[in-house]
Amino acid sequence: MEFDIPRNVILPVDHLDIRLDPAPHPFETANSEAIEANWIAEKAANPALFDGTVVLLSALSHRQGRLEGNCHAVRFATFMHWRGNRSHARAEHVYAHAVLVSRDNALVAIRMGGHTVNAGSVYFAAGSFEPSDFRDGLVDVDFNMAREVEEETGLEISRARRDERYHALSLESGTVIFRRYFLDRDADELAETISAFVASDPEPEIQGPVVIRGPHDLPDGLKPHMLPLVRWHFTGTE
Repeated sequence: MEFDIPRNVILPVDHLDIRLDPAPHPFETANSEAIEANWIAEKAANPALFDGTVVLLSALSHRQGRLEGNCHAVRFATFMHWRGNRSHARAEHVYAHAVLVSRDNALVAIRMGGHTVNAGSVYFAAGSFEPSDFRDGLVDVDFNMAREVEEETGLEISRARRDERYHALSLESGTVIFRRYFLDRDADELAETISAFVASDPEPEIQGPVVIRGPHDLPDGLKPHMLPLVRWHFTGTE
């Protein structure tokens, strides 16, 4: 299967089949010494980094609304080394976004904290898939979305109304699977709730909320993959 997915276009996803392979990722096995050397340098530059466990893809395809993939648990150190060498690696990143839509049709995103890998960047609350996001070897995308949103913003979305289908956008930097969640509060009220949660957290992951009210209301620090998602929500096109 390897990587057989159209790039730079929003794709409908009616069926997800992304599985966790118990075997080591070939990229991690082949680059163990370089991974360790890079991790020492990364930690020296940012001591707050934590070498947890995430997943990297070894295959991904999209056909007739089916998104199928194969991934492996790897060290976060492996992910960081891959980020700097992705053009030469037979590995890719997949992650998910709960696209939070307020009652007044604004999008509610977040700005990442200064101690994080993506310091200052703006995107929807998210994190890489972890082994705990898989059920019987199959990824539970909505569990990942709800977990990441609650950890970063304090919002509980598991019972919120949501789009019937997922969508995906695959770029050279990775593939994002996303789904709109419709919250029964206006954007300003949601932003106040998130700000209060951040203020009460002794080690917050984010600086705070970012409200996007239209296709031209683009904040500084917006990650490139966010632009087509914002346009898609407000205009129905990329």
